[in-house]
Amino acid sequence: MSESIKSNVQPEELNIASTPEEAVNAVTTDFTEQNSINEETPQVPAEDAATETEVAKPVSREEIIERLKTIADSDDALNNKAEVEGLKVLFYRMRTAEIETALKEHIAQGGEEALFVPQLDEFEEDFKQYLGQIKAKRNAWLAAQEKEMQENYEKKMQLLEQLQALVEKAAQGTPEVNEFRTLQAAWKEIKNVPQAQVAPLWKQYQLLVEQFYDVLKINNEFREYDFKKNLEIKTNLCIQAEALAGEEDVISAFRQLQQLHNEFRETGPVAPDLREEMWTRFKTASTIVNRRHQEHFEAKKEKEQENLDKKTAICEEIEQMKFDEFTTYQAWNNATQQILDLQAKWKEIGFAPQKMNLKIFERFRAACDNFFVQKSEFFKETKNTLAKNLERKKELCEHAEQLKDSEDWKATADKLTKLQKEWKETGPVAQKHSEILWKRFVSACDYFFERRNAATSTQRNAEQENLKLKREVIAKINAIDTTLPAGEQTKQLQALTQEWNTIGHVPFKEKDKLYKEYRQATSAIYDKLHINANERKLANFRNNISKGAGSLQREREHLIRQYEAMKNEIATYENNIGFLSVSNKKGASLVDVMRQKVEKLKLDAKVILDKIHLVEDEIEKESK
Repeated sequence: MSESIKSNVQPEELNIASTPEEAVNAVTTDFTEQNSINEETPQVPAEDAATETEVAKPVSREEIIERLKTIADSDDALNNKAEVEGLKVLFYRMRTAEIETALKEHIAQGGEEALFVPQLDEFEEDFKQYLGQIKAKRNAWLAAQEKEMQENYEKKMQLLEQLQALVEKAAQGTPEVNEFRTLQAAWKEIKNVPQAQVAPLWKQYQLLVEQFYDVLKINNEFREYDFKKNLEIKTNLCIQAEALAGEEDVISAFRQLQQLHNEFRETGPVAPDLREEMWTRFKTASTIVNRRHQEHFEAKKEKEQENLDKKTAICEEIEQMKFDEFTTYQAWNNATQQILDLQAKWKEIGFAPQKMNLKIFERFRAACDNFFVQKSEFFKETKNTLAKNLERKKELCEHAEQLKDSEDWKATADKLTKLQKEWKETGPVAQKHSEILWKRFVSACDYFFERRNAATSTQRNAEQENLKLKREVIAKINAIDTTLPAGEQTKQLQALTQEWNTIGHVPFKEKDKLYKEYRQATSAIYDKLHINANERKLANFRNNISKGAGSLQREREHLIRQYEAMKNEIATYENNIGFLSVSNKKGASLVDVMRQKVEKLKLDAKVILDKIHLVEDEIEKESK
């Protein structure tokens, strides 16, 4: 009979994966052969390996419904819980966004927010139907799993009872080795049991197995045969584990490794001197597979972070757009093409980390939505502006057409010039109206100015003739013989002044220059004759005095008002001078200035008084 076989296996530390989700999140822990030291298998990250194949994110609620239908009609309903929850959240986010958009349009059209009623959701019935189907299928699958695990538990309890009976028989000297092996095989075939029962069942099973071997006192030949058989099995398991290092699909390799771990654990012991070697070999192969699995997810995380950085840069580029600089249709169209290019670039970028994927998408969508809202507002406002500009330019056309037949050349020309200036200041109109309105406006303006040019050509000829006559008058003034008596020179100068005043207008651009020459010529005569400024004023006034009783009377009243105003101003200055002190230089200086002003005012008042006498003389002549 052989030595008793004891196991150091710790069932609560084993990586027993009963579902796909547990297989992904499981951590491969150590387990040992008989009488061996516990050693630890490297851990793998708890990633959602079961959902490695990612599905393109739906961009509309129709696509969400279609994806849910596909899941509901397939076995994916059992494994895609995370995806279904994500689709559910995305569906209601899109619905909320639609309601918010509809509310904004309702308010923009003048509706009250309190009276807004969203339209019925045409997709919600199908959405809930497929969610219900998925939930029902998952619940049925979970119920079946629970039922199966409970049945497996009951089967294993029955096997433990049978194993207990075998141990008792062996203790009585009637070991049933074949039946024992049959029970071991049956035990291995039974898979998943409730998680809470895994460790207790395994401990009880190992205890009974050890008791059986202890009671059996199996001979060395039997033990050697058993060790050899187990060595063959475990060697083959090591070979399979080592082959997984070359498996291209690291997720599949990891899952297969979990199954090999289960088989390695279920297989009996090998010879004591080979146990450490065999376990080290299997552990080394496991480490390679686990490391590749971990590196795969680390690379995936790095790539997802890189994708997140690229998507964040796209969001920032859109958010930093300065909408107030887009003042034309072309500018907005160029910006729109830029947005479309960024959207195409976004689609080419892969997924971001799971916890950020939805957030970055919502940020991107919000940035794009804001752009198109701003664009819509610009086009709406521009459309209203174009309409206002159209109405204003129509009014300008009508006004120009009303003025085009006028013969009040100067006033009408000023009005049309003002209309032309306003036309330039008025903003643009729609392209289809621009050319038509411009031709209409220009035609009216051109019609008037062509008529004015034809009508004023005679006037321009007359102005040129007047220019010639006034230049002759200046020449005559310059030709006055200065050797003549002063009275004769003054008489000739006054006659030429009257002749100058009777000549009509000259061209506008020659007016100032000609008058300057005239003043220089007359001033030269007066200076030689020593006639002061006041006498010149009287002379000019006498030559230019208005004719007719009515005009003379109005002129006299105007001069009297000027004379009375000057007398009052003189009286005010003289009164102020009496209050000023001359005890200091500053006071004396101010008094001198005021006295000078009084003297000048008195001289000016005398000239006005003389003008009054001249007008009265003319009135008297007119009355005779």
